[in-house]
Amino acid sequence: MEVNQVTPTNFPGEPVVTPALAQRHGLSDEEYARILALLGRTPSYTEIGIFSVMWSEHCSYKNSIAVLKTLPRSGSRLLVSAGEENAGLVDIGGGLAVVFKIESHNHPSAVEPYQGAATGVGGIMRDIFTMGARPIASLNSLRFGDIHHPHTRFLVDGVVRGIGDYGNSFGVPTVAGEVYFDPCYHENPLVNAMSVGVVKHGEWASATAKGRGNPVMIVGSATGRDGIHGATFASEEISAESEKKRPSVQVGDPFTEKLLLEATLEAIRTGYVVGIQDMGAAGIICSTSEMSARGKCGMDINLDKVPARETGMSAYELMLSESQERMLVVVEKGREDAIKSVFDKWDLHAEIIGEVIDGDRLLVRYRGMTVADVSPDSLVLGGGAPVYIREAVRPDYLDRIPAVDVTALAEPADLVGVIAALLQNPNIASKRWVYDQYDSMVRTNNIVLAGADAAVVNIQHTVRGLALKTDCNGRYVYLNPRVGGMIAVAESARNVACTGALPVAITNCLNFGNPYKPGVYWQFKEAVAGIAEACKVLETPVTGGNVSFYNESPATSVYPTPVIGMLGVLKDVRKATSAYFKHPGDAVMLLGTNRGHLGGSEYLTAIHGKLSGDAPAMDLAGEKRLQRLLVDLIDKELLASAHDCSEGGLAVAIAECALICRDKQLGARIVLDWAGMRKDAVLFGEDQSRVIVSVNPANVARVTRACKAAGVPVAEIGEVLEARVLAIQGVGSISLAELDTAYFDSIAEKMQVV
Repeated sequence: MEVNQVTPTNFPGEPVVTPALAQRHGLSDEEYARILALLGRTPSYTEIGIFSVMWSEHCSYKNSIAVLKTLPRSGSRLLVSAGEENAGLVDIGGGLAVVFKIESHNHPSAVEPYQGAATGVGGIMRDIFTMGARPIASLNSLRFGDIHHPHTRFLVDGVVRGIGDYGNSFGVPTVAGEVYFDPCYHENPLVNAMSVGVVKHGEWASATAKGRGNPVMIVGSATGRDGIHGATFASEEISAESEKKRPSVQVGDPFTEKLLLEATLEAIRTGYVVGIQDMGAAGIICSTSEMSARGKCGMDINLDKVPARETGMSAYELMLSESQERMLVVVEKGREDAIKSVFDKWDLHAEIIGEVIDGDRLLVRYRGMTVADVSPDSLVLGGGAPVYIREAVRPDYLDRIPAVDVTALAEPADLVGVIAALLQNPNIASKRWVYDQYDSMVRTNNIVLAGADAAVVNIQHTVRGLALKTDCNGRYVYLNPRVGGMIAVAESARNVACTGALPVAITNCLNFGNPYKPGVYWQFKEAVAGIAEACKVLETPVTGGNVSFYNESPATSVYPTPVIGMLGVLKDVRKATSAYFKHPGDAVMLLGTNRGHLGGSEYLTAIHGKLSGDAPAMDLAGEKRLQRLLVDLIDKELLASAHDCSEGGLAVAIAECALICRDKQLGARIVLDWAGMRKDAVLFGEDQSRVIVSVNPANVARVTRACKAAGVPVAEIGEVLEARVLAIQGVGSISLAELDTAYFDSIAEKMQVV
């Protein structure tokens, strides 16, 4: 391909680039000066758009990469390093590997909840199947404001429908997730989507360009004007102007994506694909520059060849469009017709738009003009993109948070009533209204369904299984970012261990406010330090993920919310354990210790209206012993059920064990050792590293011995009843029918309020 080696120019009518124009593109004066130095000239209008999106926080991680490098990113099961490919790749044995990743779509969902959430699901799915893996499961983590507010209900409705409609149409089950409500998320909902796929060893594809003369193809949908500057939009605070940026929200088509999935996997199986990458944030420029930088080569791109669905699109628009369901593919020279025939069969575009070239140049031409000539390496994360370490200062709000003065709290006379009240609290109540809108049974791989501690998915044609969970308590991270980060990892791993699966790796989605604010950056650094410490102890390295900054508005910033996506491996899915009581007469046992910690608890917030105290203490070594013990006990089939104690504490966990399987609700008689503590502290304290298990009486002694040998505290605290009643000695009794209504109907009733 002949290259027109001239200084890039603008189209007629496009503005001349100035420092003021660069600022309007989100570039600082320092960054603009750096661009001038890199190019040795004034950039063209297309080039300033390119640098704007590629140096945005969303693409470059310029304010986070230095901190992220402190995370543990290697392990015996990891087949690629974090950030090396589109998603993490983990060996699970038997010649199979898991590809998984989580990402945010917060800002788009704030202004256009349906499409924002839908395209979040579509984008993360493409990250999985571009690596040659077939997606088998989807998860999410959602945060909204006060559910009683009409705007919150509008957002919840749109986001849930967007996730459900896209995932259901695409044909991948949504198997697990979490939903929290707090006023801090009122204008800034968090919508984090996770996808998981399976691929055989040696059959995955790389997002790398190489081979001089190899053709570069764009495949999938045509390109429109939707999503332009979506990456830049995601790198600024929500404001009154955000509503005007609806065009920055992409529009998804799950039916086209299903075709793209099948075509992509078929194309990879030909062996002719050299490299492939999804066109997500920043569109063509992101894929071309990142693939070139990884392969230490260049590309010559002709935008005249890009299939467009709108007339009169400029080079700037074509390069920055974030239209969905598109891929960039580098193909072996001479094999392009074979690849094109695959995509033709699936009725998808497959057009050659350029070729791989030697050297470190990305050349972009359009209508006979050179519109961009940049170094791919200068644009990308880990290359020439800026890297900043911002000022970090412990925020003074932490000094204003009062300690928990238990003596000043009026202990409710009706503690049974408090249990019912907490069970209908939207942060604890069943999310059935949400997950009933998701198809969790498509492909029929699921063993443990949504609503349990973690989802368990069978790997077809094997007895192996994957346990999957997303988790984070943002309130804990707000109160103590380092400990809160530890708890997010530990609790997600504990949930996975409660199914019998060994936690092996994580992906993360780190949702924070404006990093230029010293207090926010301190929260970020501390939370990452906590995550790193927990991952090292629990041996769950970080495979990759996403950072989402600027989750704030003029009114408030969200709680720091580092969501953890945990992957566990189950040797035999036939032994998978669920959370609910199974057999009348089984012993109810508590693994772990009640310390009555009320700081940051749902009880304090929901019942007393107080945000006070510290996050619960976290003993990572003890946590690891507990998790390994659970995996061993379940493998030996000694536990009938296992359920983590989390929001709402011990009483809520026991009630959930009785309630969550509506077809087999069994009650319990509980006798607790109050140990000189207030009853409300024992019932509703949120101490970590505790699990409620039910055990056949014949196995109680054996379980007790195993706990003591592992150094895990254990106590027999009651028995499972056939009667549908929860009775706690010294507290009172309540029927499961009453608790059932409180737990299962609460969110549906609130969402139907006009």
